[in-house]
Amino acid sequence: MTTFSRRAFALSGIAGVFALGACDNRRNNSGIDRLEGRVDATLSQMYADFPKTRSIAARSTGMLVMPLITEAGLGFGGGFGRGALRIGGTSVDYFTATKANFGLQIGANQYAHVLFFMTEEALRDFRESDGWAAGADVDASFLGAGETLSTNTATAMSPVVGIIFGQAGIRLGATIEGTKYSRMFEN
Repeated sequence: MTTFSRRAFALSGIAGVFALGACDNRRNNSGIDRLEGRVDATLSQMYADFPKTRSIAARSTGMLVMPLITEAGLGFGGGFGRGALRIGGTSVDYFTATKANFGLQIGANQYAHVLFFMTEEALRDFRESDGWAAGADVDASFLGAGETLSTNTATAMSPVVGIIFGQAGIRLGATIEGTKYSRMFEN
């Protein structure tokens, strides 16, 4: 009989999150069509629930739309999601978002987020990077039911604005910081 330590259990859970993320990264029409449908639905929900995001979208040079990020953790944690980069309303590339962390945590949650690239330089840096990690240069806002988006001086000056919404689950905290975005397909 084999016994597993808590560390082995936690590491296997993290490995499972990343293994699922690596599955089926082939470009196929049905997978892309499903992802495009989710991106469209996410934008529709965001614009309906938070109408002020339309003005941010109009000023942005591009948007990375992540319809569903799933995070789970028990001491060690991780997260994964897929999305599309839209420029001028058209998807130009597809990305995965992955994250791993350690700390006092338990539970799982899901949420959607959109990154608005407010400058050509920020969009170019994102597109040219080999795995872009969100950090301190992202001004993130968490939006819940009935909340409105307020644009402040920091948001107006930030090269990347992140909106997190549609949270569901029983894990405290949803964050963009520390998330790594990688291109799904090489063109």
